[in-house]
Formats: sequence, C-alpha cells, structure tokens
Amino acid sequence: MLDIKFIREHRDKVQDSIKTRNLNIDIDQLLLVDEQRRKKIQEIEILKASQNKLGKENIQEARVLKEKIRALEPELEKQEHEFNELLLKIPNVLADDVPVGKDESENKVLRTWGKPPVFNFEPKDHMVLGEALDLIDTERAVKITGTRFAFLKNEAVLLEFALVQYVLSILTLEKELKKISKKYYSKPFIPIIPPVMIRPDAFQKMARLSEEDKNERYHIAQDNMYLIGSAEHALGSMHMNEVLEERDLPLRYIGFSTSFRREAGSYGKDTKGILRVHQFDKLEMESFVAPEDSLKEHEFLIGIQEYLLQSLNIPYQVVFNCTGDMGIPDSRQIDIECWLPGQGKYRETHSADLMTDYQARRLNTRVKRKDGKHEFVHMVDATAFAIGRTLIAILENYQQKDGSVKIPKVLQKYLGKSIIKNS
Repeated sequence: MLDIKFIREHRDKVQDSIKTRNLNIDIDQLLLVDEQRRKKIQEIEILKASQNKLGKENIQEARVLKEKIRALEPELEKQEHEFNELLLKIPNVLADDVPVGKDESENKVLRTWGKPPVFNFEPKDHMVLGEALDLIDTERAVKITGTRFAFLKNEAVLLEFALVQYVLSILTLEKELKKISKKYYSKPFIPIIPPVMIRPDAFQKMARLSEEDKNERYHIAQDNMYLIGSAEHALGSMHMNEVLEERDLPLRYIGFSTSFRREAGSYGKDTKGILRVHQFDKLEMESFVAPEDSLKEHEFLIGIQEYLLQSLNIPYQVVFNCTGDMGIPDSRQIDIECWLPGQGKYRETHSADLMTDYQARRLNTRVKRKDGKHEFVHMVDATAFAIGRTLIAILENYQQKDGSVKIPKVLQKYLGKSIIKNS
C-alpha cells in the first residue's frame, strides 16, 4: 500500500495513476475519512492528557473523561476500519516510463530476439505433437478432474525437471550470473520449495487477494486457506514483520512450486491443451532490495529471463505493459512473449514486476540501513519458467517434419537424448 502521507502530499499524482489504470476509486473519500480519524485521534489524546493531569482529589472528573474516551473509541475504531479498507484499494504509483494504454492491445513491444522458424511443412500445435508422442493426456485428466487439467507423461516430465535443474544450475552460482551482468550484483539465488497454501492475511498483504481477485483463487473453506497462484505469493510474504540487514541485500530466492488458478475471467479462451490450465508448475524469482537498487534489480531479472530463453533458442519479444494491463501492486511490469508456431503468434510466457515498497509496507518488511535507520524494502518478482508454457514453446519450435521433436541443446544432458520420437 501507499503511505497516507505520500497520498496527502501527492494527491494528483496518485489520482492520475488510478485514472490511467482505468480504475474507479474515490481518493477524496479516503482523504476525508483520513481527516476525520486524525481529528478523532487528536480529540482522544487531548482527553487522555487531561485525565492524566487530574489528581486523586478529582476522581469524579476523571471518571467523566474516561466515559467520554470510552464513547469515542468505537467511533475511532469504525473510522480506522473504513480508512484501512479504502487505503488498501489504492494501487501503486506508476513508474514514469510506463506507457499509457487502456488494455493489453496498447502494450509496447521493446525488442525482439530470434527469428520464428520457417518450416517446409504445416507446423502442428503442442497438443497434436503431445498426443502423438504420448507426452500429454487431457482426456484422462477430464475423467478424474475436469477441463483445464492434464497428465504430463514420459519425456514431458523429464523436460520439466530438466528445466528445473537447468535454472538452478544458473541462478544458484555466482559465476553463471556474472555472465548475465558484470556490472551489477551477481549474488546467487537461494533455492526454495515453498508451501502451496497461504493464509488470507498473508495473501491480502501481498496485494493478491482483493475482492476482485477472489474469483481467481482456490479457497479451502474448512481451513480458511488459499492455494497459491505462484511461488511469489509465499516467497514475498516470507519476511513479513521482519527487519532485514542492509548487508544481506539483495536477498534473492528462486522458488519452484505448483500454482493454482481458476482462470475465472478466461471463459472460452485457450480451452485446448496446457496453455491455460488450473494447475501448473512454475519457477519464480523473488528479490528483496534496497530502494535505490530496485529498478536495476528489475532489469537484471529481465536479463535473466532473456538469457534463459536465448539459451533455449526460442524466439521472443519483450513487452512493456501499459497502465491498463498491470496488477495493482505493480509500479512497472515487463512481459516476455514467446513465438508459438502452432498458433502463428507470440504468447505471454514470462512476467517481471517491480512493486517498489508497496507490498513491503503492507507486509511490514523493512531493512536496517548502515546508519541504523529502518525503511521498507523494495520487492521485485519475475518468472524464470512457467513450465507448461515453456514446454509448449519447445515442442512447437523444435518440431520436425516426421512428428519428432528435437531437445534444446542445453537440456540434452538431463535427458540423455537429443530427440523425442515414437519408439
């Protein structure tokens, strides 16, 4: 969330950020409630100060003041509740370079890498390839679970764990990260397998469980827990109510987890295959950094994403998300879209989000600076690989005329073979 003092002093900037996101939020109502609660706090403090000055000989007068305070406290509690509800709805302030636009159609392509492959045959989509090679089975998944689920089989499973091992071999070694950026911190990532369930309070503090988000989440009513939609939801809340040491920053994690999404807003979209499913595995990067380093960290994580995709030799484009296509906690969001020959277009496979101190303020995650002062850390998260979508990109870009699929060179050692074909 934003600091209320910042909102008071930069009302127009905050209002403009709300407007360009196409959100309907009444910032003036927040400021009105804020003014009312501050007056109530002041009124109660004055009464308490007067109460403290009274001696034992003024017991009756002290009782009168105590009753006045007791009568005002429920009013203040109500105002505080309304204030917090309104404050949590205010989105992060947008970075100055974010392009203005109404929706994803107005995102800005920053650059492309690689050339889409040219086939001397009609390219197949991942499901045709996956079923023919006995890699993906959605029919049996429908029988036991329903639509938007799948069994991954045979080399698809081996490819998944090859991707996991490959990412960890890069992100956990300083010498490998130095290849990506020689001028910035090459501190390794700590590998994590996080819980896949999260309490509502932690989820809300991550700004990923608003009233609008709830339809997208899987809720376990008996335990009042949610299934995470990404490892970042658990990784980001790891240091809730903690003070980190400046010498430990940047603090980086690479998490592997299963992710769960209802895809409530995608009815009728991508119903075939494993592009948009309710359950998928994902490798996610999460960084806690000093405020002055957050933009550089954001660009560094994007650099890692590009390095990984280039090593797989998969064509992609880097997209700057516009104001109308960003999450509430994001100050800046960059997506990467990989070329999928089966669809003949680029599709989103990666996201990198800069949250500044928006999540940290809600989570109360701070850093102790060298001068002893405490301030909120900045947080950045980014996809290393969304496994299902990466498998799609590999299958479709590496397909051969005979229906076989070559394995990217950097992954071959993990599978002990260079091609997937019918035996």
